[in-house]
Amino acid sequence: MRLSSKLRGTWLLHSRIDVTKDGKRHPDPMLGEDPVALLIYDGTGHFSAQFMKRDRSTVAQAATLPNAKNNTQAQGGYDAYFGTYTVDDSKGTVTQELLGSLSPGNVGMVLTRAMEVAGDSLVITLETTAADGTPVVRTLTWQRQ
Repeated sequence: MRLSSKLRGTWLLHSRIDVTKDGKRHPDPMLGEDPVALLIYDGTGHFSAQFMKRDRSTVAQAATLPNAKNNTQAQGGYDAYFGTYTVDDSKGTVTQELLGSLSPGNVGMVLTRAMEVAGDSLVITLETTAADGTPVVRTLTWQRQ
């Protein structure tokens, strides 16, 4: 079965891990490694994503990273965005165009991410920039609901 068929549905985040080039974990202060998150891909090419830091009493101030690679910016321990998506089954990637976002600067962004669905697990991998400017590889593991 193709990624485009397996991706549709509702997903809850299991883990969100950032790792530097030298293999060291580099937790994101904005959302942490275990935010509460919901991701929905429908059958008409629309998606929605929401992330919330579990303990928002210790939220770091948002860094302004206008060149953050392939990533949105959270505010106050929360990030949310929605839009349209297309799947490239041959490459195993999903490209999302953000039609709306909590952060105004994210509207119109185009994000492409490697994705793999195995059973009831979705793994998304992307290269991005941590809030402090460190390049990281982020791996998000989701469970189908």
